[in-house]
Amino acid sequence: MKSRKQYLPLLALILFTFAAIPQTKTTTQATTPKVVPQAEFFVVGIEARTTAAKETSDQGIIPQQWQKFMREATLQKIPNKVDQNIYVVYTDFADRRYGEYAVVIGARVTDKSQVPAGMVVKTVPAGKYAVFQTEKGPLWQVAPAGWQGVADSEDKGTLGYIRTYKADYEVYSGAAFDLRNLQAELFVGVK
Repeated sequence: MKSRKQYLPLLALILFTFAAIPQTKTTTQATTPKVVPQAEFFVVGIEARTTAAKETSDQGIIPQQWQKFMREATLQKIPNKVDQNIYVVYTDFADRRYGEYAVVIGARVTDKSQVPAGMVVKTVPAGKYAVFQTEKGPLWQVAPAGWQGVADSEDKGTLGYIRTYKADYEVYSGAAFDLRNLQAELFVGVK
């Protein structure tokens, strides 16, 4: 098994070109999401604030955060992890998906009292979440395409639910984490 450090040069190239890659409209394997109840939980990781406008330009913050997360082996530094999965939490929305929001890349934890220097803890509130599964492929394609599909469905009124904009999140299996060939579950907070 190759170490994650071997992928850093490839990751740097990929992430710096993230925003320039055309996004596909194919987002999920099922047209209707399942809705699951979710108890409150906590994620510890690195945080940045961004906007959709930045992320669809060459000024994207999220690719830089992914690069930092991988380069600094952030996952290994987080204590009290529930598992080896990587969580990406979107929260603190200023104006639904149009304004600024926080993005945290990290891990779900059992204890929020131990937060390493340079990291934050965010609460994913209890509630209902619509679950979408992305297509399988490179990170720089599946995540943006998945969220674009959610946004398109919301705009067309075909999402089937009203978004809460309290917190949304992605889950990437840590056991099978391969930047070039992965699949994510997108959890969208709904009423």
